[in-house]
Amino acid sequence: MKLDLNDLTVKIDAFAAKQTLSTDETTTLFRHLLSDAVAKATNAEADGTFFVKTGDIPAMWLRDATFQVLPYVKLMSVIPELKTVLVGVLRRELRYIQHDPYANAFNQTASGAHWSDDESDQPISDLVWERKFEIDSLCAPLFLALKLIEQTDQVDFLDAEFWQTLALIMTVLETEQHHEQSTYYFKRVDCPANDTLTNDGKGTPVGYTGMVWDGFRPSDNACEYGYHVPSNLFLIAVLTRLSPFIPNELGDLKDRVTTLVAAIQQGITRYALVTLPTGQVGYAYEVDGLGHQKLMDDANVPSLLALPFIGYTTIEDVIYQNTREFILSAQNPYYYRGKVLAGIGSNHTPEAYVWPISLAMEGLTSTDQTVKVAQLEKIATTDNQTGQCHESVSVDDVSQYTRDWFSWANMTYCELALDVLGV
Repeated sequence: MKLDLNDLTVKIDAFAAKQTLSTDETTTLFRHLLSDAVAKATNAEADGTFFVKTGDIPAMWLRDATFQVLPYVKLMSVIPELKTVLVGVLRRELRYIQHDPYANAFNQTASGAHWSDDESDQPISDLVWERKFEIDSLCAPLFLALKLIEQTDQVDFLDAEFWQTLALIMTVLETEQHHEQSTYYFKRVDCPANDTLTNDGKGTPVGYTGMVWDGFRPSDNACEYGYHVPSNLFLIAVLTRLSPFIPNELGDLKDRVTTLVAAIQQGITRYALVTLPTGQVGYAYEVDGLGHQKLMDDANVPSLLALPFIGYTTIEDVIYQNTREFILSAQNPYYYRGKVLAGIGSNHTPEAYVWPISLAMEGLTSTDQTVKVAQLEKIATTDNQTGQCHESVSVDDVSQYTRDWFSWANMTYCELALDVLGV
Protein backbone atom coordinates (compact mmCIF):
# COMPACT_ATOMS: atom_id res chain seq x y z
CA MET A 1 0.00 0.00 0.00
CA LYS A 2 1.35 3.44 -0.97
CA LEU A 3 2.45 5.59 1.94
CA ASP A 4 0.39 8.77 2.36
CA LEU A 5 2.74 11.61 3.31
CA ASN A 6 -0.19 13.70 4.52
CA ASP A 7 -1.17 11.00 7.03
CA LEU A 8 2.46 10.71 8.08
CA THR A 9 2.64 14.46 8.63
CA VAL A 10 -0.40 14.27 10.91
CA LYS A 11 1.28 11.58 13.00
CA ILE A 12 4.52 13.58 13.28
CA ASP A 13 2.60 16.69 14.27
CA ALA A 14 0.66 14.68 16.87
CA PHE A 15 3.92 13.46 18.41
CA ALA A 16 5.35 16.99 18.43
CA ALA A 17 2.21 18.38 20.06
CA LYS A 18 2.83 16.18 23.11
CA GLN A 19 6.35 17.50 23.66
CA THR A 20 7.26 20.49 25.84
CA LEU A 21 10.65 22.20 25.90
CA SER A 22 12.15 24.83 28.19
CA THR A 23 10.31 27.86 26.81
CA ASP A 24 7.19 28.64 24.83
CA GLU A 25 9.39 29.82 21.96
CA THR A 26 11.44 26.62 21.71
CA THR A 27 8.34 24.45 22.06
CA THR A 28 6.36 26.35 19.42
CA LEU A 29 9.23 26.26 16.95
CA PHE A 30 9.78 22.53 17.47
CA ARG A 31 6.11 21.71 17.03
CA HIS A 32 6.02 23.80 13.86
CA LEU A 33 9.18 22.32 12.34
CA LEU A 34 9.30 18.62 13.16
CA SER A 35 7.18 17.63 10.16
CA ASP A 36 8.92 20.18 7.89
CA ALA A 37 11.00 17.74 5.86
CA VAL A 38 8.16 15.26 5.23
CA ALA A 39 5.39 17.81 4.76
CA LYS A 40 7.18 20.38 2.60
CA ALA A 41 10.37 18.93 1.17
CA THR A 42 9.62 15.27 0.40
CA ASN A 43 7.95 13.78 -2.68
CA ALA A 44 7.14 10.10 -3.21
CA GLU A 45 8.41 8.73 -6.54
CA ALA A 46 6.96 5.95 -8.70
CA ASP A 47 9.96 3.69 -8.06
CA GLY A 48 9.35 3.70 -4.29
CA THR A 49 12.10 6.21 -3.53
CA PHE A 50 11.64 9.67 -2.02
CA PHE A 51 12.99 12.94 -3.38
CA VAL A 52 13.92 15.54 -0.73
CA LYS A 53 14.54 19.09 -1.91
CA THR A 54 16.82 21.26 0.19
CA GLY A 55 14.21 23.99 0.74
CA ASP A 56 13.82 27.11 -1.38
CA ILE A 57 16.10 25.57 -4.02
CA PRO A 58 14.31 22.77 -5.93
CA ALA A 59 17.24 20.32 -5.99
CA MET A 60 18.19 17.40 -3.71
CA TRP A 61 21.62 17.61 -2.13
CA LEU A 62 22.86 14.19 -0.97
CA ARG A 63 24.32 15.70 2.20
CA ASP A 64 21.39 17.95 3.02
CA ALA A 65 18.80 15.23 2.43
CA THR A 66 20.46 12.89 4.90
CA PHE A 67 20.53 15.51 7.65
CA GLN A 68 17.01 16.67 6.79
CA VAL A 69 15.53 13.23 7.49
CA LEU A 70 17.95 12.21 10.25
CA PRO A 71 15.68 13.25 13.18
CA TYR A 72 13.03 10.84 11.88
CA VAL A 73 15.35 7.91 12.56
CA LYS A 74 14.74 8.49 16.28
CA LEU A 75 10.96 8.51 15.76
CA MET A 76 10.65 5.13 14.01
CA SER A 77 9.77 3.38 17.26
CA VAL A 78 6.68 5.56 17.67
CA ILE A 79 5.92 6.10 13.96
CA PRO A 80 7.05 2.90 12.17
CA GLU A 81 5.95 4.20 8.74
CA LEU A 82 8.92 6.54 8.80
CA LYS A 83 11.20 3.63 7.92
CA THR A 84 9.60 3.50 4.46
CA VAL A 85 10.53 7.13 3.88
CA LEU A 86 14.04 6.78 5.30
CA VAL A 87 14.90 3.70 3.25
CA GLY A 88 13.30 5.36 0.23
CA VAL A 89 15.50 8.44 0.65
CA LEU A 90 18.54 6.18 1.00
CA ARG A 91 17.58 4.31 -2.20
CA ARG A 92 17.28 7.55 -4.13
CA GLU A 93 20.65 8.75 -2.86
CA LEU A 94 22.27 5.49 -3.94
CA ARG A 95 20.76 5.75 -7.43
CA TYR A 96 21.90 9.32 -7.81
CA ILE A 97 25.44 8.25 -6.92
CA GLN A 98 25.25 5.46 -9.47
CA HIS A 99 24.20 8.05 -12.04
CA ASP A 100 27.10 10.42 -11.27
CA PRO A 101 29.29 9.88 -8.20
CA TYR A 102 30.97 13.27 -8.67
CA ALA A 103 27.75 15.29 -8.43
CA ASN A 104 26.54 16.85 -5.18
CA ALA A 105 22.97 17.86 -6.10
CA PHE A 106 20.30 16.42 -8.40
CA ASN A 107 17.01 17.27 -10.07
CA GLN A 108 13.80 15.41 -9.32
CA THR A 109 13.52 14.53 -13.03
CA ALA A 110 15.90 14.78 -15.98
CA SER A 111 14.75 18.36 -16.53
CA GLY A 112 18.11 19.75 -17.53
CA ALA A 113 17.92 22.38 -14.78
CA HIS A 114 21.33 23.43 -13.45
CA TRP A 115 22.51 25.94 -10.89
CA SER A 116 24.88 27.34 -13.49
CA ASP A 117 26.36 26.53 -16.89
CA ASP A 118 29.50 24.80 -15.64
CA GLU A 119 32.32 23.04 -17.42
CA SER A 120 33.48 19.63 -16.21
CA ASP A 121 35.39 16.63 -17.51
CA GLN A 122 32.17 15.10 -18.82
CA PRO A 123 28.86 16.57 -19.99
CA ILE A 124 26.66 17.48 -17.02
CA SER A 125 23.61 15.20 -17.09
CA ASP A 126 20.07 16.56 -17.29
CA LEU A 127 19.48 14.84 -13.93
CA VAL A 128 22.34 16.73 -12.26
CA TRP A 129 21.75 20.14 -10.68
CA GLU A 130 25.39 20.71 -9.78
CA ARG A 131 28.56 18.66 -10.28
CA LYS A 132 30.78 19.76 -7.42
CA PHE A 133 32.81 16.86 -6.02
CA GLU A 134 32.30 16.77 -2.25
CA ILE A 135 33.37 13.79 -0.16
CA ASP A 136 30.50 14.34 2.24
CA SER A 137 28.03 13.66 -0.58
CA LEU A 138 29.35 10.10 -0.75
CA CYS A 139 29.48 9.71 3.04
CA ALA A 140 25.96 10.95 3.72
CA PRO A 141 23.99 7.90 2.44
CA LEU A 142 26.35 5.57 4.30
CA PHE A 143 25.81 7.59 7.48
CA LEU A 144 22.04 7.34 7.04
CA ALA A 145 22.30 3.57 6.55
CA LEU A 146 24.35 3.22 9.72
CA LYS A 147 21.84 5.28 11.70
CA LEU A 148 19.04 3.01 10.47
CA ILE A 149 20.98 -0.06 11.57
CA GLU A 150 21.75 1.54 14.94
CA GLN A 151 18.07 2.30 15.54
CA THR A 152 16.49 -0.92 14.24
CA ASP A 153 19.19 -3.64 14.29
CA GLN A 154 17.91 -4.47 10.79
CA VAL A 155 20.12 -4.77 7.71
CA ASP A 156 17.59 -5.84 5.08
CA PHE A 157 18.30 -2.73 2.98
CA LEU A 158 22.01 -3.64 2.69
CA ASP A 159 21.35 -5.46 -0.58
CA ALA A 160 23.18 -5.87 -3.88
CA GLU A 161 22.35 -2.29 -4.93
CA PHE A 162 23.85 -0.93 -1.72
CA TRP A 163 27.10 -2.86 -2.05
CA GLN A 164 27.41 -2.06 -5.76
CA THR A 165 27.10 1.61 -4.88
CA LEU A 166 29.72 1.29 -2.14
CA ALA A 167 32.09 -0.33 -4.65
CA LEU A 168 31.57 2.64 -7.00
CA ILE A 169 32.15 5.06 -4.12
CA MET A 170 35.38 3.25 -3.28
CA THR A 171 36.59 3.52 -6.88
CA VAL A 172 36.05 7.29 -6.81
CA LEU A 173 37.74 7.67 -3.42
CA GLU A 174 40.74 5.59 -4.51
CA THR A 175 41.00 7.67 -7.68
CA GLU A 176 40.93 10.93 -5.74
CA GLN A 177 43.69 9.78 -3.41
CA HIS A 178 45.79 10.52 -6.50
CA HIS A 179 43.97 13.59 -7.77
CA GLU A 180 46.77 14.53 -10.14
CA GLN A 181 45.87 11.41 -12.15
CA SER A 182 42.11 12.05 -12.03
CA THR A 183 40.24 13.44 -15.04
CA TYR A 184 37.79 15.40 -12.85
CA TYR A 185 37.78 19.17 -13.06
CA PHE A 186 35.18 21.87 -12.44
CA LYS A 187 35.05 25.38 -13.87
CA ARG A 188 32.38 28.05 -13.38
CA VAL A 189 32.56 31.53 -14.89
CA ASP A 190 31.09 34.84 -13.71
CA CYS A 191 31.03 33.71 -10.09
CA PRO A 192 32.79 34.41 -6.79
CA ALA A 193 36.30 32.98 -6.63
CA ASN A 194 35.27 30.42 -4.00
CA ASP A 195 32.58 28.96 -6.28
CA THR A 196 34.96 27.41 -8.79
CA LEU A 197 38.27 25.53 -8.79
CA THR A 198 41.55 27.21 -9.67
CA ASN A 199 44.34 25.69 -11.72
CA ASP A 200 42.17 25.20 -14.81
CA GLY A 201 39.49 23.50 -12.74
CA LYS A 202 41.79 21.02 -10.97
CA GLY A 203 42.16 22.96 -7.70
CA THR A 204 45.33 24.04 -5.93
CA PRO A 205 48.20 21.52 -6.20
CA VAL A 206 48.46 18.78 -3.58
CA GLY A 207 50.98 16.15 -2.58
CA TYR A 208 50.06 12.54 -1.85
CA THR A 209 49.05 12.02 1.79
CA GLY A 210 46.85 8.92 1.76
CA MET A 211 43.83 11.17 2.31
CA VAL A 212 41.16 11.71 -0.34
CA TRP A 213 41.20 14.96 -2.31
CA ASP A 214 38.08 17.11 -2.01
CA GLY A 215 37.02 19.77 -4.51
CA PHE A 216 34.46 21.58 -2.41
CA ARG A 217 33.65 22.00 1.26
CA PRO A 218 30.27 21.04 2.73
CA SER A 219 29.41 24.72 2.24
CA ASP A 220 29.69 24.11 -1.54
CA ASN A 221 32.63 26.54 -1.62
CA ALA A 222 35.96 25.49 -3.05
CA CYS A 223 38.57 24.00 -0.75
CA GLU A 224 41.58 26.28 -0.38
CA TYR A 225 43.80 23.24 0.19
CA GLY A 226 42.73 19.96 -1.34
CA TYR A 227 42.45 17.69 1.69
CA HIS A 228 39.38 18.63 3.70
CA VAL A 229 40.06 17.14 7.11
CA PRO A 230 36.49 16.87 8.51
CA SER A 231 35.35 15.04 5.37
CA ASN A 232 38.25 12.62 5.54
CA LEU A 233 37.44 11.95 9.19
CA PHE A 234 33.81 11.42 8.16
CA LEU A 235 35.07 8.79 5.70
CA ILE A 236 36.99 6.99 8.44
CA ALA A 237 33.91 7.01 10.68
CA VAL A 238 31.40 5.64 8.19
CA LEU A 239 33.67 3.14 6.46
CA THR A 240 35.00 1.72 9.73
CA ARG A 241 31.50 1.17 11.08
CA LEU A 242 30.17 -0.20 7.81
CA SER A 243 32.99 -2.66 7.20
CA PRO A 244 31.69 -5.44 9.53
CA PHE A 245 28.45 -5.59 7.54
CA ILE A 246 30.16 -6.23 4.19
CA PRO A 247 29.26 -9.82 3.15
CA ASN A 248 32.00 -12.44 3.21
CA GLU A 249 31.63 -13.00 -0.53
CA LEU A 250 32.67 -9.37 -1.02
CA GLY A 251 36.01 -9.84 0.69
CA ASP A 252 37.82 -7.73 -1.91
CA LEU A 253 35.53 -4.79 -1.16
CA LYS A 254 36.18 -5.16 2.56
CA ASP A 255 39.94 -5.25 1.92
CA ARG A 256 39.70 -2.06 -0.14
CA VAL A 257 37.80 -0.33 2.67
CA THR A 258 40.38 -1.44 5.25
CA THR A 259 43.26 -0.24 3.10
CA LEU A 260 41.68 3.14 2.40
CA VAL A 261 40.80 3.79 6.05
CA ALA A 262 44.37 2.97 7.12
CA ALA A 263 45.84 5.30 4.48
CA ILE A 264 43.54 8.18 5.43
CA GLN A 265 44.28 7.74 9.13
CA GLN A 266 48.01 7.74 8.43
CA GLY A 267 47.60 10.93 6.43
CA ILE A 268 45.59 12.55 9.23
CA THR A 269 48.25 11.69 11.79
CA ARG A 270 51.10 12.99 9.65
CA TYR A 271 49.55 16.09 8.09
CA ALA A 272 46.34 17.13 9.86
CA LEU A 273 47.42 17.05 13.51
CA VAL A 274 48.94 20.48 14.05
CA THR A 275 49.83 22.96 16.75
CA LEU A 276 46.94 25.38 17.04
CA PRO A 277 47.31 29.09 17.91
CA THR A 278 46.41 28.10 21.49
CA GLY A 279 49.62 26.06 21.64
CA GLN A 280 47.66 22.81 21.86
CA VAL A 281 47.60 19.94 19.38
CA GLY A 282 44.42 19.76 17.32
CA TYR A 283 43.04 19.29 13.81
CA ALA A 284 43.62 21.57 10.87
CA TYR A 285 40.59 22.23 8.68
CA GLU A 286 42.42 21.71 5.38
CA VAL A 287 45.93 20.70 4.33
CA ASP A 288 47.63 20.10 0.99
CA GLY A 289 50.44 17.66 1.79
CA LEU A 290 52.91 20.34 0.70
CA GLY A 291 53.27 22.11 4.03
CA HIS A 292 50.21 24.38 3.96
CA GLN A 293 47.43 24.30 6.57
CA LYS A 294 44.10 26.08 6.98
CA LEU A 295 43.25 26.63 10.64
CA MET A 296 39.52 27.36 10.93
CA ASP A 297 36.12 25.73 11.03
CA ASP A 298 32.99 26.25 8.95
CA ALA A 299 29.36 25.97 10.05
CA ASN A 300 28.48 23.24 7.56
CA VAL A 301 28.59 19.57 8.57
CA PRO A 302 30.89 17.66 8.45
CA SER A 303 32.93 20.15 10.42
CA LEU A 304 35.56 19.92 13.10
CA LEU A 305 32.92 20.89 15.65
CA ALA A 306 30.72 17.98 14.51
CA LEU A 307 33.35 15.22 14.80
CA PRO A 308 31.59 13.40 17.69
CA PHE A 309 28.21 13.79 15.97
CA ILE A 310 29.45 12.15 12.76
CA GLY A 311 30.93 9.30 14.78
CA TYR A 312 34.66 9.90 14.42
CA THR A 313 35.55 10.54 18.05
CA THR A 314 34.11 11.10 21.51
CA ILE A 315 33.23 14.46 23.00
CA GLU A 316 35.76 13.87 25.77
CA ASP A 317 38.70 13.19 23.42
CA VAL A 318 41.56 15.57 24.26
CA ILE A 319 42.44 16.42 20.65
CA TYR A 320 38.80 17.14 19.89
CA GLN A 321 38.48 19.33 22.97
CA ASN A 322 41.64 21.24 22.01
CA THR A 323 40.23 21.78 18.53
CA ARG A 324 36.84 22.78 19.91
CA GLU A 325 38.41 25.40 22.19
CA PHE A 326 40.15 26.95 19.18
CA ILE A 327 37.22 26.93 16.74
CA LEU A 328 34.78 28.36 19.30
CA SER A 329 36.97 31.40 19.80
CA ALA A 330 37.87 34.57 17.94
CA GLN A 331 41.00 32.79 16.68
CA ASN A 332 38.76 30.94 14.23
CA PRO A 333 38.29 33.42 11.34
CA TYR A 334 34.67 32.27 10.96
CA TYR A 335 33.68 32.60 14.60
CA TYR A 336 31.64 35.75 15.03
CA ARG A 337 30.36 37.55 18.11
CA GLY A 338 27.91 40.44 18.05
CA LYS A 339 25.13 42.13 19.99
CA VAL A 340 22.72 39.16 19.96
CA LEU A 341 24.59 36.07 18.74
CA ALA A 342 27.95 34.33 18.86
CA GLY A 343 28.90 31.26 16.84
CA ILE A 344 30.41 29.84 13.69
CA GLY A 345 29.57 31.15 10.24
CA SER A 346 30.89 30.44 6.75
CA ASN A 347 32.51 32.06 3.74
CA HIS A 348 29.36 30.89 1.92
CA THR A 349 27.40 33.69 3.60
CA PRO A 350 28.13 37.29 4.65
CA GLU A 351 30.73 38.13 7.27
CA ALA A 352 29.38 38.23 10.85
CA TYR A 353 26.48 35.92 10.05
CA VAL A 354 26.15 32.81 12.25
CA TRP A 355 24.49 29.58 11.10
CA PRO A 356 21.78 28.01 13.29
CA ILE A 357 23.16 24.64 12.14
CA SER A 358 26.43 25.39 13.96
CA LEU A 359 24.56 26.70 17.01
CA ALA A 360 22.66 23.40 17.15
CA MET A 361 25.86 21.44 16.66
CA GLU A 362 27.39 23.15 19.70
CA GLY A 363 24.56 21.63 21.71
CA LEU A 364 24.67 18.25 20.01
CA THR A 365 28.38 17.94 20.82
CA SER A 366 28.06 18.90 24.48
CA THR A 367 27.46 16.60 27.43
CA ASP A 368 25.99 19.45 29.46
CA GLN A 369 22.19 19.57 29.36
CA THR A 370 22.19 23.26 30.26
CA VAL A 371 24.34 24.00 27.19
CA LYS A 372 21.98 22.00 24.97
CA VAL A 373 18.95 23.90 26.28
CA ALA A 374 20.73 27.25 25.99
CA GLN A 375 21.61 26.58 22.34
CA LEU A 376 18.04 25.57 21.59
CA GLU A 377 16.77 28.79 23.16
CA LYS A 378 19.35 30.84 21.28
CA ILE A 379 18.28 29.40 17.92
CA ALA A 380 14.62 30.08 18.71
CA THR A 381 15.45 33.80 19.00
CA THR A 382 16.72 33.88 15.40
CA ASP A 383 13.53 33.00 13.52
CA ASN A 384 12.39 36.66 13.33
CA GLN A 385 8.79 35.46 13.80
CA THR A 386 8.93 33.45 10.56
CA GLY A 387 8.76 30.02 12.20
CA GLN A 388 11.95 29.09 10.35
CA CYS A 389 15.60 28.42 11.20
CA HIS A 390 17.43 30.32 8.51
CA GLU A 391 20.68 29.52 6.74
CA SER A 392 22.58 32.30 8.52
CA VAL A 393 21.68 35.23 10.76
CA SER A 394 23.43 38.52 11.52
CA VAL A 395 25.11 38.52 14.93
CA ASP A 396 23.74 42.02 15.53
CA ASP A 397 20.23 41.88 14.06
CA VAL A 398 18.10 38.72 13.70
CA SER A 399 15.92 40.45 11.11
CA GLN A 400 18.88 40.16 8.75
CA TYR A 401 19.25 36.58 7.50
CA THR A 402 19.83 34.43 4.41
CA ARG A 403 17.28 32.00 2.91
CA ASP A 404 13.63 32.04 3.81
CA TRP A 405 13.39 28.25 3.95
CA PHE A 406 16.39 26.03 4.61
CA SER A 407 15.11 22.62 5.67
CA TRP A 408 18.50 21.31 6.86
CA ALA A 409 18.64 24.08 9.49
CA ASN A 410 15.07 23.38 10.57
CA MET A 411 15.71 19.70 11.04
CA THR A 412 19.03 20.13 12.87
CA TYR A 413 17.13 22.29 15.36
CA CYS A 414 14.70 19.37 15.72
CA GLU A 415 17.63 16.96 16.12
CA LEU A 416 18.84 19.00 19.09
CA ALA A 417 15.31 19.30 20.51
CA LEU A 418 14.89 15.51 20.40
CA ASP A 419 18.27 15.18 22.13
CA VAL A 420 17.10 17.52 24.88
CA LEU A 421 13.86 15.57 25.18
CA GLY A 422 15.81 12.31 25.51
CA VAL A 423 14.20 10.73 22.46
